[in-house]
Amino acid sequence: MNKPSSAIAVNKRASFEYFIEETFVAGLALEGWEVKSIRAGKTSLGDAYVLLHHGEAFLIGMHISPLISASTHHSIDSTRTRKLLLQRRELNHLIGSVERKGYTCVPLKLFWSRGLVKAEIALVKGKKTHDKRETIKERDWQREKGRVLRQH
Repeated sequence: MNKPSSAIAVNKRASFEYFIEETFVAGLALEGWEVKSIRAGKTSLGDAYVLLHHGEAFLIGMHISPLISASTHHSIDSTRTRKLLLQRRELNHLIGSVERKGYTCVPLKLFWSRGLVKAEIALVKGKKTHDKRETIKERDWQREKGRVLRQH
């Protein structure tokens, strides 16, 4: 698999709210105006999640703001449900993990790959409050350690 290029949008809350167990790369079924808006950086993964329904995967809640210049003759729904394009084997694995093992599926980031928009999605388990506190402590410690090392 090719190395993903720079991220278009990142779901920063995902790594704080969940333990990331396994990641997948999926294509997105987009309309033309959506690709233009994504190129302009007008997208957000903040409230997005992945729904597995009838053997297919859908990205719900991803916001793409329409450009004023593009899509003047379309009725625009900026948070419409978008289909994720995955191989059957990957879909079966995701569906099995979500239904039987209690995992959740969330998008981590959007990126360009050979001119196409791809989404990195992950199987995750929710963190408890004490796990989140531990994450905050670890992040603060790393920040403090970096400060001390820079001073010397």
